[in-house]
Amino acid sequence: MVNMGEMDGKVVLITGATNGIGKAAALALAKKGASVTIVGRNPAKTAETVAEIKAQSGNTNIDSIIADLSSMAEVRKVAEAFKAKHARLDVLINNAGGVFAERIETVDGYEMTFAFNHLAYFLLTNLLLDTIKASAPARIVSVSSGAHRNGKINFDDLNSKNGNTMGTYGNSKLANIMFTYELARRLEGTGVTANVLHPGVVRTGFGKDVGGVMGFGIRLIAPFLLTPEQGADTIIYLASSPEVEGITGKYWDKRKAVKSIDASYDVSAQQRLWTVSEELTGLKEKAGV
Repeated sequence: MVNMGEMDGKVVLITGATNGIGKAAALALAKKGASVTIVGRNPAKTAETVAEIKAQSGNTNIDSIIADLSSMAEVRKVAEAFKAKHARLDVLINNAGGVFAERIETVDGYEMTFAFNHLAYFLLTNLLLDTIKASAPARIVSVSSGAHRNGKINFDDLNSKNGNTMGTYGNSKLANIMFTYELARRLEGTGVTANVLHPGVVRTGFGKDVGGVMGFGIRLIAPFLLTPEQGADTIIYLASSPEVEGITGKYWDKRKAVKSIDASYDVSAQQRLWTVSEELTGLKEKAGV
């Protein structure tokens, strides 16, 4: 039931919250008293999740927005829909992500993994930044992965025309970390913190549609993985704990700030990724256009 006080009066927006760690985090924050809006793609499943969270938490301040976050237009609709109902945003949790068995392009013509896992984080965060700043002290929490250690940002092939499934996924998760580090630097002095985390290897619906050897491997190890509740623990910690108030620009694993790969700390690459992401999402026109 609701544990009023811990997050009472706080407004939370979380993407990818109809299953797995996103759903577990949304439920936990609802139990702490937060007003929670979840973003889901499937209307029926999203409505069912809202009902479950309300019933299990005793908190009726649960809402939803339907969107396919691989589309930049749909990401914009999420920001507009949220702002139409809320004047503040205390915690933004960028959680939605995926891995795809083959190379797919989005409606915008971008490689799906990069668009869904990175560009959606980048665009949604920037579109909501004015509301988040006005709500300070506020927090931005983004879910990355230990798979970033196999990642590399190739600015000559961000659309991964020459990549493989897991390499492309690792690249997108590295982008999450570099985006967070640059974001934290840009937010210095605003009272808004930005952190990124590895949730652990979790038993969820993630990768369930992947076939072949990779899909077989995911199903084979599933019984040995963390539960969604265990995987959501660091998300909940970063979103709600007073222990991390004011701490920003860190990569977390099991509630501890740890080191990400050396490449993630390259400031010039972080800034270049930011500029390219602005152009790809339409936040800023490409120079000379």
